[in-house]
Amino acid sequence: MLQHVSIEVPTGEVERTIEFWELLGFANVPPPEPIAEYVTWLEREGTQIHLIHTDQATVPPLGHAAIVAGEFQATFDRLAEAGFDVEESRQLWGKRRAFAIGPGGHRVELMEAPPPRAGETA
Repeated sequence: MLQHVSIEVPTGEVERTIEFWELLGFANVPPPEPIAEYVTWLEREGTQIHLIHTDQATVPPLGHAAIVAGEFQATFDRLAEAGFDVEESRQLWGKRRAFAIGPGGHRVELMEAPPPRAGETA
């Protein structure tokens, strides 16, 4: 199980980034006190996103996190209505996919369902 992913977020974009991840079903959880002044932790079903607040954030041009959005259309619509850039991508395994751009430029893939496990068919 993947426990967490850390992403660098410009200090001025932290609040909007929290909003973005909350729209994806993540909830703010307290980080350890020794690092709480420069990180924000969000969690959904045991997986965490750690936002590292920095004025020198780096963003990979293609690298991204992916989440399963069981209510795909509703999630897509919430992000778009909140003013986030979200665009549908080609389907894989017969399921819908989209990419959303969070504050600071991080790409997040939205998946209607995860890919089939090895040995299974879609």
